[in-house]
Amino acid sequence: MAIRYGLPSLALLMIVALAPFVLGSFYIAILNFVGIYSIVAIGIVILTGSGGLISFGQSAFVGLGAYATAVLSANLGFSPWLGLPVALALSALTATILGMITLHLSGHYLALVTLAWGMVITLLFGNIEELGGHTGISDIPALSIAGISLAPQERYFYLVAACLVLVVIGTTCLMQSRQGRAIRALKGGETLVTSLGISQFRIRLGIFVISALLAGLAGWLYAHSQRYVGPDPFSIQTGIEFLLMAVIGGSGHIAGAIIGATLFTTLHSVLQDLLPLITSRAGNIEKIIYGCLFILVLQHARSGLVGLLPRFGWRKREPVSLAAEPLERRSLPKRGSPLLEVSGLSKQFGGLTAVDNVNFKVNAGEIVALIGPNGAGKSTTFNLISGALRPTKGTVTFAGQNLTSEKPLHLVKVGVARTFQHVKLRPNMSLLENVMLGAYSRTKTGFLAGALHLDATVEKQVRAQAALALQRIGLLDRADDMVSSLPLGQQRAVEIARALASDPVILLLDEPAAGLRRLEKEQLSHLLKEISAAGVTLLLVEHDMEFVMGLVDRIIMLDFGKQRAEGTPEEIRSNPVVREAYLGGII
Repeated sequence: MAIRYGLPSLALLMIVALAPFVLGSFYIAILNFVGIYSIVAIGIVILTGSGGLISFGQSAFVGLGAYATAVLSANLGFSPWLGLPVALALSALTATILGMITLHLSGHYLALVTLAWGMVITLLFGNIEELGGHTGISDIPALSIAGISLAPQERYFYLVAACLVLVVIGTTCLMQSRQGRAIRALKGGETLVTSLGISQFRIRLGIFVISALLAGLAGWLYAHSQRYVGPDPFSIQTGIEFLLMAVIGGSGHIAGAIIGATLFTTLHSVLQDLLPLITSRAGNIEKIIYGCLFILVLQHARSGLVGLLPRFGWRKREPVSLAAEPLERRSLPKRGSPLLEVSGLSKQFGGLTAVDNVNFKVNAGEIVALIGPNGAGKSTTFNLISGALRPTKGTVTFAGQNLTSEKPLHLVKVGVARTFQHVKLRPNMSLLENVMLGAYSRTKTGFLAGALHLDATVEKQVRAQAALALQRIGLLDRADDMVSSLPLGQQRAVEIARALASDPVILLLDEPAAGLRRLEKEQLSHLLKEISAAGVTLLLVEHDMEFVMGLVDRIIMLDFGKQRAEGTPEEIRSNPVVREAYLGGII
């Protein structure tokens, strides 16, 4: 998705260019702080707002970047410009090491760990003599370009603005890329992301390092702006303030980081001038004001201040095109050939046997259903086949490969796709973006390619494939709508379209008709028959007997974890075991 430069962008650039000539040094200095803090807050938007990882320690990475360039330039006499790659490298290396150790945690455990290592790093700044101890490092040389010193804040403003613009463009491109969609999918949970072929830990580590890189860049800018570094500006309190900037502005939006940094920095400057005139406890009152502001935002604008903008219809829509070179597709097996074999499958949970010696085969092109009363073991069997659970005994063989111990990440790559009993779509993403997630395993572009917008050709292909999948389910005209605006039946159709975007050989459907009305079930049945006619094999778990009987080729009936019957819909309908155990003799 290309970045569009129009009249608003040109006007903004003109304002930035003229700002040092219009505003005084004091206000330019404040704008420099806004730019530096915005860069840190953008990293938090990616890490927390999009990826769902809360970190209180980002100020420590700012400090690493600042101290790295301070030591090199002030203590060792190297060029300040050499401090930039060193600051970035040190921040990235530290984030990688910390991430490898801590990112297996989640929720409040991860937040507490970030609080701990943030405190440790800050304490190190103040207790290492080579870093100046609590006195810090002064006389940091100013940056210069072609012999022109950037020491005056008016000149430094252009460097900060240029860095911020590059960061905004790069992160915007990243969040609109393949990896950006994976980042936004993280909040859907591990079950969802692994079913799409996304390595949750790898993406989490990636955004952790990216946020540290941005913090390191901000630290480098801070050091040469202030020309002094000490431990106090990089404390845990500052880390919390960075997090507040992102949340108040809108932690799900890059623009929110800039809005939050602007509001917070401006308010901080005003309060520092005003409160001492009113009270002797200015510091405490300032914290109370920040807390009240935070509460107000959470009550009235939970998406942050920038989250109010879509209400005014400012959201821009992207054109959807079907014309693109198709992504490479896998060859489907010959209809009727052996495809999936479940042999002696058993699963025990402590003393409970949920699945007991289940055996069946599914041939290519078939539509097969697993049925049974509640507690029969259908969902457990489904999860064993899809890799969500590992069996106690037995094997699952797919296209000649033993997948018994394979994780869902591998299953997607060999052509196994699935849907969920409770629809798992990302409500803050459009229909098109949700479906594009399904093609993640079919492409290889990484973080750097996304940030530099080197993936334009591949992205065009993925968009076209997703558009075709939406056209197939009759929702192409709503491609840019948020998926949360759809009724349940259409959401299930979008989930199927997302699964089809992975180019599956077999599609596993977990109660696809649950909660649907009669017309929606008829539409779903027609869609699934079309998919089967195209050569994709279907295996579904379902309760709705009327829906199953008119759709599938074969039915496998389970009861108390055991396989009780197998046959065509007609054979199952007349089977006395099925009548007694599942249907109560009603058909």
